[in-house]
Amino acid sequence: MAKKKPEATEEQAPDKAPESAKKPAAKPKAESESVTATDAPKKKKRPGKSPRRGKKLRNQVKNLYQKVRSEGPQTLEDAIALLKQVKRAKFDDTVEVHMNLGIDPTQSDQMIRGAVSLPHGVGKDVRVVVFCQADNVQKALDAGADFAGNDDLIQKIQKDGWLDFDVALATQDMMGQVSRLGRVLGPRGLMPSPKAGTVVRADLDLAEVIGEFKAGKVEYRSDRTGNVHAGVGKMSFENDKLAENITTFVNQIRNVKPSGVKGHYIRGITIAGTMTPGIKVNM
Repeated sequence: MAKKKPEATEEQAPDKAPESAKKPAAKPKAESESVTATDAPKKKKRPGKSPRRGKKLRNQVKNLYQKVRSEGPQTLEDAIALLKQVKRAKFDDTVEVHMNLGIDPTQSDQMIRGAVSLPHGVGKDVRVVVFCQADNVQKALDAGADFAGNDDLIQKIQKDGWLDFDVALATQDMMGQVSRLGRVLGPRGLMPSPKAGTVVRADLDLAEVIGEFKAGKVEYRSDRTGNVHAGVGKMSFENDKLAENITTFVNQIRNVKPSGVKGHYIRGITIAGTMTPGIKVNM
C-alpha cells in the first residue's frame, strides 16, 4: 500500500506570508485632510490695498459723485456751499485747491514755487523750526518758533531722523550747514528755499517771517504734471472766510505767471475736501 504523506504541520508549512501582510498598509491621512476649513490659513492681503467698501458706502459715494457731476462748474460761493453739502467725514476736512496750469514742467523757467499768507490761516497749528545762530536763537523762540538752533538740530535730523515740524526756516548765514540736509528735507518739501520764502535774508525781520508762517502762510509748488495744490482752510470755516482764502491763493498763482507760458495759463480750478469729490470752479 502506498503510504500517505504526512500532513504538513504549522512548523513544516511553507513560508507564506499572511494575506493581511500582503495588503499594503493603509497610509496615514494627510495633514491637509485632517485640517478643517476654519483652521486653514487666511489669504494674506496685498500691502497698500485698501479693504473693499461695503455696498451702502459704495452707493453713498456714487450718489455724491453723481450729484457733483450733475451740478457742473460753479461760482466760488456756490461751490463752497455744495462742498459742505457733500461732506461725509466725521472729522473736520481740510479744504484744498487744485489748479491745472498750462505750463511746461520740463522747463525750469516755468516752474511755479513760492508762499502766500492767507487772511484767515489754515486752521491748524503749524510747527516751525528755525536754523539760526547766536542771538537769533532766542529771538526766534520769542517770536513763536517751536524749535530753534543750529548744529544740534542738524545732527538730530541727520542721526535720529527727527522730522516733527511742518515748516523749516533758515537764516542766510546758516544755509551752508543746512544744505547737508538736502537729501532728507528735499523729498519731503521741507528744505528751506529763497523761492519759497523760507530762507530769511539779513535785511528781513526774522520775527515777522516766523509770525507769517505760524499764522498760516502756505507754500506751493508745481508738480511734474503742471498742477499746483494747497490746503486753504478747514470745512468748519465760515463760507466767506473760505472764499477769501481761496481767492487770495488763486490771485497769487495768477501773479506769478512765467513769461514763457503760451496760451491759457490757468486751465482749471477745483476745490475739494479731504473725503469729498472735487468741484470745478469758475473764477
